[in-house]
Amino acid sequence: MDDLGTFVPPPLQIGKEKAALVMLVRNKELRDALSSMRMVEDRFNRKYRYPWVFLNDEPFTNEFINYTTGMASGKTRYGLIDQSQWSIPENLDTDQIQRNMEKMVSKNVIYAGSMSYRHMCRYNSGYFYRHELLQDFDWYWRVEPGVEFFCDINYDPFTYMRTNDKVYGFVMAMYEYILTIETLWPATKEFVRRNPQYLAANNSLGFFVDGSEPSKVGDTEIQGDYNLCHFWSNFEIASLNFWRSEAYDAYFKYLDETGGFYYERWGDAPVHSLAVGLFLPRDKVHHFGDIGYRHSPYSRCPQDSLSHTSGRCFCKRQEHFDDDGYSCLPRWWNIAGMTTGAGPKTLDKR
Repeated sequence: MDDLGTFVPPPLQIGKEKAALVMLVRNKELRDALSSMRMVEDRFNRKYRYPWVFLNDEPFTNEFINYTTGMASGKTRYGLIDQSQWSIPENLDTDQIQRNMEKMVSKNVIYAGSMSYRHMCRYNSGYFYRHELLQDFDWYWRVEPGVEFFCDINYDPFTYMRTNDKVYGFVMAMYEYILTIETLWPATKEFVRRNPQYLAANNSLGFFVDGSEPSKVGDTEIQGDYNLCHFWSNFEIASLNFWRSEAYDAYFKYLDETGGFYYERWGDAPVHSLAVGLFLPRDKVHHFGDIGYRHSPYSRCPQDSLSHTSGRCFCKRQEHFDDDGYSCLPRWWNIAGMTTGAGPKTLDKR
């Protein structure tokens, strides 16, 4: 009901996909959450009214629920994370974890001393898609508090992904800090050696190993050194069913058993990226070159003139992470047969 006691029916979804906007967020991040929502709603969702799903390791406050419900054009759902999925697994050595954290802090590794950051990375790697509130959906768009979107999105990216047979979509790609994932690549190579049936032919191995060709039918292992490239996972539009697949489930369980999320500081970005890049054909991965986006400290701005002269985008083209020396996107374009950050996408009619 509204302030006058009048019944207000829930908003009707306009978008045609079984999809949701998903935010992992805390109550104290309300202002940043609302800022991100305002941008997503203005640039895209007010035309489609997809639902929002909010997840938190603590119960949401009435204030958070009231303000975010008011900001959303679609329905809202609020979920509590299972504490068993937001805590150190019982089989790990907590004293060793503490010693390793102290070593990483001494080397000035970002988030080295944060246990909650490790919980978050493990949860995003292996649990968010299992939450009961997401079981009705096939697709999700990950939105983080405090991000910015610079361009109108005049099509439904969920429909684009489905009709073009894509599984994973990203905006920026970069190098990971080696000190956070020293054993992730060896663990991944060993997993593939034990489970070669999950290795996809025509995959994106060359994105991770310089000079490598895609895997072929019958390959049973991966060779070479990891160049640390990954898709920056704070923006993802992807299939939930891939994370629910046998291949990814087995991969996450194997990684989790090693304890690398805590003994080191494995991020969900390289974990997601390696799984997508190795267990899917390359053409299942899509770069959203038409999306202008900022997650501090990096921004990307579409480079084509039409996006700007039409008023679709408002951003500084010179502030463009794709051209930064820390960006891995040129490597992606190289293996994907692309030479430029694309302008606006045209939704294929099928």
